[in-house]
Amino acid sequence: MTNSYHIPSAQCETEETIKKSRFISLIAHTPGREAALSFIESVRQQHPDARHHCWAFIAGAPDDCQQWGFSDDGEPSGTAGKPILARLQGSGLGELTAVVVRYSGGIKLGTGGLVRAYGGGVGSTLAQLETKLKVIQTRLLLTCSYDQQADVQHILARYSGLIENTEYGEQLDLIISVPSSQVKDFSKDLTNHFKGQLSTRPADK
Repeated sequence: MTNSYHIPSAQCETEETIKKSRFISLIAHTPGREAALSFIESVRQQHPDARHHCWAFIAGAPDDCQQWGFSDDGEPSGTAGKPILARLQGSGLGELTAVVVRYSGGIKLGTGGLVRAYGGGVGSTLAQLETKLKVIQTRLLLTCSYDQQADVQHILARYSGLIENTEYGEQLDLIISVPSSQVKDFSKDLTNHFKGQLSTRPADK
């Protein structure tokens, strides 16, 4: 399981003209398939007169192939969507969508020329794309007494965790968030510190 990966921090766009065809490549952060499809549709609306809107997305973690998608949008099969997706895969990034808009100039590029144009456009955009690290978090439920709260917070801080929500009753019900890669060590530390009195359980989504 991927515990962290880079994602786009801002939308990026590049443009080039190849044999009179205008290629506009856009990449955006799209967490989830719905966000990816929404971005694709927004680009279509921005460029309604373009001949093709070819695209690919990795809507989740880079290694989650169930979150991949692509389309040639009328270009010869394999000349647009797959080359775009290949560039996204090669970047190692997650949660992103690339759309390449083509205004045709009337000169045929051939299959090899199209592959280079679509893949190259996305490659150029990726080279300029600003990114940030996303750390996958695991949400846990922890019940503790009021006098245990300070120690819980201290241990949580050591693992870059945080308290998302607190419910006050006879005891405290805490919803905590811990980097997924740190959950095992955090839980062990917590159990040892409180001599088995406290333990975590998965929080309901």
